Amino acid sequence: MTAWTRRLTGRFHAPRSLRKQLLAASLLILSGLLILIGVLQYVLMRNFIYSNRAEAMETQIRSVPYEIFNNTGNRRPGGDRRPLLLDAHTTLAIYNQDGSFRDLQEETLSASSAPRMSNEAYNQLLKLRPDKPGGDYRLITAGDGSRHLAVFMNLGRPGAPRMLLQMTVETAPLRDVILQQLLIFGVLSAAALLAGLLLYLPALRKTLIPLSNMGRSAQIIDAGKLDVRFPVEQGQHEIDQLAQSFNGMLERLEISFKNEREAKEQMRRFAADASHELRTPLTSIYGFLEVLLRGAADNREQLYSALGSMHGEAKRINKLVEDLLLLARMDGAPRLRVKQVLLGELVEDMQPQLRVLAGERQTIFDIAYGIQCLVDPDQIRQVLLNLFHNAVQHTDAATGIIQISLHAEGELAALTVKDNGSGIAAEHLPHIFDRFYRSDSSRTRKYGGSGLGLSITRSIAEAHQGEVTVSSTPGEGAVFTVFLPCLRD
Repeated sequence: MTAWTRRLTGRFHAPRSLRKQLLAASLLILSGLLILIGVLQYVLMRNFIYSNRAEAMETQIRSVPYEIFNNTGNRRPGGDRRPLLLDAHTTLAIYNQDGSFRDLQEETLSASSAPRMSNEAYNQLLKLRPDKPGGDYRLITAGDGSRHLAVFMNLGRPGAPRMLLQMTVETAPLRDVILQQLLIFGVLSAAALLAGLLLYLPALRKTLIPLSNMGRSAQIIDAGKLDVRFPVEQGQHEIDQLAQSFNGMLERLEISFKNEREAKEQMRRFAADASHELRTPLTSIYGFLEVLLRGAADNREQLYSALGSMHGEAKRINKLVEDLLLLARMDGAPRLRVKQVLLGELVEDMQPQLRVLAGERQTIFDIAYGIQCLVDPDQIRQVLLNLFHNAVQHTDAATGIIQISLHAEGELAALTVKDNGSGIAAEHLPHIFDRFYRSDSSRTRKYGGSGLGLSITRSIAEAHQGEVTVSSTPGEGAVFTVFLPCLRD
């Protein structure tokens, strides 16, 4: 592209406004259509006028007196000229088969001489049979450059030399009529464009109001207010669909940002709680070590007491780290070693271990056998141990009752752990599965809990395409139920 072309195109920028672009495009398209209609009108009108004029001339040429074809010319016996009812722009001429051409200008009193074609063209016409008037014509260019509309009649008779009668008329008056009609069409088209411009601008402005509204809403959203929504009932189907799509996108973005904020807040609380959980046993261990270093190590009784306490705290740290690693694995892509397991038999095998954990508490088992699921057996044992240990922590050692039941509910297996402990207050139920959350921190601390057991239980249940629910009445105990998909027989 040359520098001159770049400068020229740089001066004519497309309008930035959508309204102006639509207006310019509409006017250009309408102008192009009007020009196309004008061209088609010129071609059709020209052919129509020429054909009609040719039919009239064919009728005139058949009414020419026969004596005009003879050398006697167009005169009566007394010498008077026989009038031919032809206008001054009409010419008559005869072409003979021998190649002679006779202009009848004197007989027709034409203002111009008859134009002549080549002998080849006339001889070609002589070979044609005479036809009825049909509007066939030819355009001939005279020696002075003027254009003539010509029709022909074959005068051949059997046994006589063949002749061709030619009648022409100048096309300038016909073109003037056509151009006049085109001029009228052009004026009307310009008036229509102007009227369309005046009517189209308000209609276009009204049509683009929904887009303007969406633009203002987008500016508000750009300021950080993701709760703004586009209006979806604006009377334009396409705009309404676009608004619905944008609203869906904004809703997903709002949920994503909300989840991100919640995740960051949970991560902050998680880091703070984990630090606190790790700091507490480490502080105890550090304190016992200081005591030992100050001379308590020489006292055998104090030494073994401190070592036992440090060993307990180390076990707490180890359990906390293992739980954190397990949650991290469950949050990512949990690797489950699933296989077909009969849940009743799995719970039955765990009865001795659970009774040991229960101590003097009464333990009741209500197991339906034959329920088969595709699960990781080690993870399901972890779930049952977590729920059972939680029930042990919140029930009295002497009067506590823990009931474990397993039943099929439709296509799900329901594993329930119910206790008669202190229960859970309603305000704690929505957060009971959150990490490091404790409804009774003092009691949990007494039994060494970290607040991760129920979180792990929920993560394992969800990894098996199941869920865990809780219901509780304060003072009457709590009921935890794990639902797992069953295998069909």
